[in-house]
Amino acid sequence: MLYTEEHLALAESAAKLIKAEINPFCDQWEEEGIFPAREVFKKFGQLGLLGINKPAEFGGMGLDYSYQMAFTEQLGLIESAGVSMGIGVQTDMATPALAKHGSNALREEFLRPALSGDSVMSIAVSEPHAGSDVASIKTTAIKDGDDYLINGTKMWITNSTQADVLCLLANTSDGPSHVNKSLILVPTATKGVTVSAPLNKLGMRASDTAQVFLDEVRVPQTFLIGDEGKGFMYQMEQFQEERLYAAATNLLMLERCISQTIDYAKDRQAFGKSILDNQVVRFTLAELATEVEALRALVYTATAEYVAGRDVTTKASMAKLLAGRLARKVSDSCLQYYGGQGFMWDNPISRTYRDARLASIGGGADEVMLEIISKKMGI
Repeated sequence: MLYTEEHLALAESAAKLIKAEINPFCDQWEEEGIFPAREVFKKFGQLGLLGINKPAEFGGMGLDYSYQMAFTEQLGLIESAGVSMGIGVQTDMATPALAKHGSNALREEFLRPALSGDSVMSIAVSEPHAGSDVASIKTTAIKDGDDYLINGTKMWITNSTQADVLCLLANTSDGPSHVNKSLILVPTATKGVTVSAPLNKLGMRASDTAQVFLDEVRVPQTFLIGDEGKGFMYQMEQFQEERLYAAATNLLMLERCISQTIDYAKDRQAFGKSILDNQVVRFTLAELATEVEALRALVYTATAEYVAGRDVTTKASMAKLLAGRLARKVSDSCLQYYGGQGFMWDNPISRTYRDARLASIGGGADEVMLEIISKKMGI
């Protein structure tokens, strides 16, 4: 997939916003353990960047997913991966099913403000005992008159302490686990919804991630996205975009990691010469750069096929798997060349090292990606 001038113009718009309005505050947000989602989302929403591939009639740009990918790649420029993850939840995790399957009334009420940045969305799927194993969730939504009565607990929910709306997966019947689930929109101001204090995470420190409790939460059945019982399928569709997002946001982040390491290794002296004068260091960095470029090729290929309407479950899973492993490899290898400085908390390479670790866990662990890929291979 090659970007056109229109793709590049959109990407440049995002890059300028990130440089001027986001990166100057990343250190502060990391220290505070949260970024101001409403303020940040509004900046992106004013440029139309939260609804690039969403329907124009509800405030989006109506462009194909390749334009979303051009934007997503630029999120890798953000110097705090927790901030880019929060944006990704809004664009690629909590809204795709709503945009594709939601009623016009739902899209007017919930999608439009999400695209403008006036509402913060969160995806509520994982539970304390069910992370990658989505089919094992226990949250229930039982019909009661014209409403759903929801009970359960959600875990590791990004944006949750600031969210206005949850895109929640719940069991709406006692049927088989893959056909008894539905996606339901739940405003967080609804009685019975409570959110824990932010969880104390290894990385992604600027992202607010918490536990969400739902106790006799009552919402109208009209808040159902699409058809009842198709929630698992809709969530699998959302995972395709989430996994492509996860791969794409790593590209520029890892390139920055390598570039910063080159600059540092030039100046760091050991045994009478710079670290970069060692052939093994140069060759390792060259190999890492090559692998990042190979990941980009896979992401672009999967995106092109997705735009063409093909099922990209396999390639999206491959890209997610490769991105997670490469993020760990690049950040670990580069940190090594910083020596003791790399072990300091406030060094950018240590932040990348901490943030990168989530890529092999969130959105489906490496092992789940391998299971999906092997099944698609018929083995």
